[in-house]
Amino acid sequence: MTFREYQLKAKETAKYPEKDHNFIYAAFGMMGEAGEVSEKIKKIWRDKNKEASDEDKLEIKKELGDVLWYLSQIAEELGINFDDVAETNIIKTHSRLERDAIHGSGDNR
Repeated sequence: MTFREYQLKAKETAKYPEKDHNFIYAAFGMMGEAGEVSEKIKKIWRDKNKEASDEDKLEIKKELGDVLWYLSQIAEELGINFDDVAETNIIKTHSRLERDAIHGSGDNR
């Protein structure tokens, strides 16, 4: 499955409370789901000596899927092909690697 195929399939399940500006709703949803991923990892770090069980990994995988769903729908609502998002990110990160600019801060390093 390509990212674009995922994006379109995920759109079939997108139900929003308003007609317009749904990218905002999706952005808030993504932040909540990312928080759930972080919370599960925090508890592994705090309570399980930083060792993730198979059950922990399954639960994190589910939450990562929710993050992916919202990310794909932000792109969809803004008319951005999710395949392009993935490709642009790979180009950017490999450019940073080649220029020894992985470390540091700033979007355009």
